[in-house]
Amino acid sequence: MKRLLILTAALTAVVVLAACGSSGGNTGSAAPANAAPTVSTKQVDGVGTVLVNDKGLALYSPDEESNGQIKCAGACTSFWTPVAAGATTPTAAPGVAKLAVVRRPDGTMQVTAGGRPLYTFTQDSPGNVKGNGFTDDFNGQHLTWHAVMANGTAAATTPTTSGGAPAYGGY
Repeated sequence: MKRLLILTAALTAVVVLAACGSSGGNTGSAAPANAAPTVSTKQVDGVGTVLVNDKGLALYSPDEESNGQIKCAGACTSFWTPVAAGATTPTAAPGVAKLAVVRRPDGTMQVTAGGRPLYTFTQDSPGNVKGNGFTDDFNGQHLTWHAVMANGTAAATTPTTSGGAPAYGGY
C-alpha cells in the first residue's frame, strides 16, 4: 500500500510539472525573460555610430566609470538605467566593442563595452540622443555622461550639449 501511495504521488508530480511547462498555446518564439541584451549600433546625426540596446536606445557611460568602477547608484539609476546582464552572456552585433559584465554595488550584473558600464537615459527615445555631454550630481558624486561609440570609446560632446546640459542635483 505504501508503495502504491509513493507511486501515485510521483506520477501526480510528473503530470503537474508537465502541465507547468506547457506553452499554453503560444507558438511564438519569444525570448526568455532572462535573455541577455543584444547590443548593436546605430548612426545618430550629430553623434556618430553609437551603441544601442535591443529597443534602439543609445547606450551611455559616465567618464567617471571609464575604469569599470560603478559610481551611478541609488537615485542616479532613476535617470540612468543600468543595462542588466541577465543570466547569459550578452551578445553583440558585428563591429561592437567587446562586451563583458561587472558586478554593481547592489550585487546585480551590468553589461560593459570596452570596459565601460552601459546605461540608457530615461529621456531618450530610439534614434534621439539627449544625454551626450549631460552632467549631474548624485550624493556628492559628479558624473559626465557620453554616448558610447561602436568601438567602446566615449562620443565627443557636440557644441549643442556642451555646457548647456541641465544637471540633476541634490539627490
